[in-house]
Amino acid sequence: MVTDTAGVPAFHHATRGTPASSWLAAPGRGLAEPLSLAGVERLVVLAAHPDDESLGAGGLVASATDHGIPVTVVCATDGERSHPASPTLTPEHLARIRGDEGRAALLELGVGQHHLVRLRLPDGDLAEHEAALTTALVQQVATGPGTVVVAPWREDGHPDHEAAGRAAAAACRRTDATLWEYPVWFWHWASPDTAPWHRLRPWALDEHARQAKAHAVRAHRSQVAPLSDLPGDEAVVGPEMLARAADPVERYVVTPAEDCPDDALDQVHLREPDPWGASRRWYEERKRDLVLAALPRKRHGRALEIGCSVGDLAAALRERVDSLVAVDRSPAAVRGARERLGDHVDVRLLDVPSEWPEGRFDLAVVSEVGYFLSPASLDRLVARLDACLEPTGALVLCHWRHPVEGWALDGSQVHERVAARLALPLQATYADRDVEVRVHAADGTWPDPYL
Repeated sequence: MVTDTAGVPAFHHATRGTPASSWLAAPGRGLAEPLSLAGVERLVVLAAHPDDESLGAGGLVASATDHGIPVTVVCATDGERSHPASPTLTPEHLARIRGDEGRAALLELGVGQHHLVRLRLPDGDLAEHEAALTTALVQQVATGPGTVVVAPWREDGHPDHEAAGRAAAAACRRTDATLWEYPVWFWHWASPDTAPWHRLRPWALDEHARQAKAHAVRAHRSQVAPLSDLPGDEAVVGPEMLARAADPVERYVVTPAEDCPDDALDQVHLREPDPWGASRRWYEERKRDLVLAALPRKRHGRALEIGCSVGDLAAALRERVDSLVAVDRSPAAVRGARERLGDHVDVRLLDVPSEWPEGRFDLAVVSEVGYFLSPASLDRLVARLDACLEPTGALVLCHWRHPVEGWALDGSQVHERVAARLALPLQATYADRDVEVRVHAADGTWPDPYL
């Protein structure tokens, strides 16, 4: 295995790497705040390959099971490319062997086979399958508060590990889970004087966790011992890496859900200038007409659109309001909206609800964006809307009624969650097979129909 990623020197697993003794003697080991399992209700542990979870987080997994905390392990690949030059085993044979080893290792850590999810994504190519991995993790996490996702570190230096870390971060952002990232190959190529010790929070292993981890690591025999005496069948995990894995302290980089990056929507807009087909699909045109028809008044004052994308709905709304602030958290979408709308709409790059435009509004429109927020973020959005809408203001919601893969909420859940938390009552609703529109407003918001 030769690895070369941006900002990381190329390294080979067969080299000795940084000695374990150097890490054990590093003066920065005590800088970060120790971790605790207090408040943790569940662990979802991600491994890019079978053995990652044992090498990087085996002690934590064993400790969690000792504390009665449920653990689910998601293995992204079967690790079939660990020995690409093997003269004795095909990738298919290696995948079967490593799958068996992974199950045996998890039993050593207290995790039964029914808590192992094997995704069988291509080994060595996870970066091309991040979206599928993120979707699978969201399905496993479901609702995040109390859940910790334990995943390879995004700065580990191995492309598959970093892709797994990015997918885990996106899943945490979407589900409100907390992210704990573990290094594996970082300990091999990095040095103690360059390690970010203030971020690497320690988890001290008790004797049982240390023994369980050691047994789990040894269960991955195809990695810790040669497959044969022939060239190409050498061990991947050498003596120095085993010594590093025996450190009585594991370390994790902790990131709250709201600070986890998720650029999926920006990537969609970078790949396609009109990603939803808003300028050409009849569904989109019809949906815009439904939203406009649902507005309580012929004309509103200052309006806010959340999640404007490239500005198709904003262009239509602008004809019905005195002024419009349209926001999106995708830089690519904001560039497209500004090009289309010019000075007619105040288009802003804001990551709502943590960022928010100033002032009050007579109208807010949230169209097909609520399910791209986590449940907690949606709740914060509702609180923001409650605080900024005028007493006679209105909120118009519009969402797709079909399943939304890769996110925690669907359209109906968004609408019900908003209705349960928003001060403004539900005044009108329209629903068909594809779309639902809801209007929340104070009593008396609609003008007299006879005027």
